[in-house]
Amino acid sequence: MEKGELRDLETIFAQVEDPRVDRTKRHRLRDIIILAICGVICGAEGWVEIEEFGRAKEAWFTELLTLPNGIPSHDTFGRVFAHIDPKQFEASFLQWVQGLSQTVQGVIAIDGKTLRRSHDHAVGKKALHMVSAWAVENRLVLAQIATEEKSNEITAIPVLLRQLALAGCIVTIDAMGTQTKIADQIIEQEGEYALALKENQGNLYEEVKATFALAEQEAFAGLHCESERSVEKGHGRLEVRNYWTIRDPEILEYLDPEKRWKGLRGIGMVRAERRIGQEVSRETRYFLLSFSSVKPFAYAVRSHWALRIACIGCWMSPSVKMNHAFDKAMRTKISRCYATLA
Repeated sequence: MEKGELRDLETIFAQVEDPRVDRTKRHRLRDIIILAICGVICGAEGWVEIEEFGRAKEAWFTELLTLPNGIPSHDTFGRVFAHIDPKQFEASFLQWVQGLSQTVQGVIAIDGKTLRRSHDHAVGKKALHMVSAWAVENRLVLAQIATEEKSNEITAIPVLLRQLALAGCIVTIDAMGTQTKIADQIIEQEGEYALALKENQGNLYEEVKATFALAEQEAFAGLHCESERSVEKGHGRLEVRNYWTIRDPEILEYLDPEKRWKGLRGIGMVRAERRIGQEVSRETRYFLLSFSSVKPFAYAVRSHWALRIACIGCWMSPSVKMNHAFDKAMRTKISRCYATLA
């Protein structure tokens, strides 16, 4: 972190009011916030680990921050974050992330996860479900929204997308988010999309599936199509994926005669075979695409599914992690601090 970047960060978080009385202040509020953010980004979970991280990097932080009394204790982190205004914290985080997201290119994966151990049966509180936008190349959560149920993802995704700069990016979304209004919004925000299809799309899913089945029977003869194959090995696992895209204008006209899917330029299919020892599993998935090239399609699909495997249980954002680690009773504040980094 350069000193200029630090000054920008301090300016942004100056919006967060200090809830402490002057006589109890041994550490600057902005130092506490910056230390906590850096700690969580580097993998710290909970106040004790944030304090340990700060002490391990104290010499480096001393060059950048004021730290008149050294690294704050874990109790200090907990007390301060329990009392700061979550709306102010959210607004500052969002401003910071939006500044970073202006340079994001490549794949943005939209996905939902139910946070482990975020429920509280004693008070009848369900587990927290977070819908997140993950910049694959940057390994950065650009924004998050908390919902009470997975079914609420459909209404949360448009709100999430409005917070993002999508120009130059491919947005990948699971089948629940494959909605015409969401496709409209992505195109209007100058992005591209790869939207998964499942049976919940009814006739469209069946028609796309039948189109690829017929195309395969005829060896894709006479069609505007592309294909690609990838093989991945590791940890006793072999995974082979075959990708196809079709951009034939007549087929697209047949699939979407009313032009309901804005920007539709192609359809995609991926057939994956995974071998682990003697066990073999196969899966075929179908997609609506606002582009037609198979290479970005293959990359987008690999990125989205690799992310889901790597990040199962790890989607909790810094503000959520910090508050959750301190006290389950802070869940009301947690759910409001959703626009953060991972």
